[in-house]
Amino acid sequence: MPIAAAAMSPLLQWRSPVYILAGFSGIVAMGLLLLQPLLAAGLLPGVPATRARLIHRWTGGLLVGFVILHVAALWVTSPPDVIDALTFASPTPFSVWGVIAMWAVFLSALLAALRRRLRPRTWRLAHTALAVLIVTGSVVHAWLITGTMETFSKAALCALVVAATGKALFELKVWRRRRR
Repeated sequence: MPIAAAAMSPLLQWRSPVYILAGFSGIVAMGLLLLQPLLAAGLLPGVPATRARLIHRWTGGLLVGFVILHVAALWVTSPPDVIDALTFASPTPFSVWGVIAMWAVFLSALLAALRRRLRPRTWRLAHTALAVLIVTGSVVHAWLITGTMETFSKAALCALVVAATGKALFELKVWRRRRR
């Protein structure tokens, strides 16, 4: 729905294809962000928990790819704006939240790659904390941008991402110490 609504935006009329690619890759990344907590907690009906976690890993890889595509396409359209965002010198608050979310996505992926080297509880808490940071940063980033993403679908997607993350956190109970 958010992609279809954004595709009909009159703001796309004067934008370059690369800029449109940047925006839509961000929208797709937000959609993947909705799936991630549902997969991690095994909350998708008809998907067994072990299969859901495997899909969670692949979706995480896709999320990293779409974040890179989002930033790379923005770089092509305006390198000074991306440099300002990455150095936290941008006058737009949405840039700060986007960059924080981006680095949290990258750290989360690195943490997933190093999972076997860490204690399970340490890994679970760190990965979950990064997930909360990713969701917070991404939702604030998206919400503060006035662009091609239509307001109602953006609000709905952001609310669903927050709700799915909250539900997954409640279901997984990551903050509890497990008894041996």
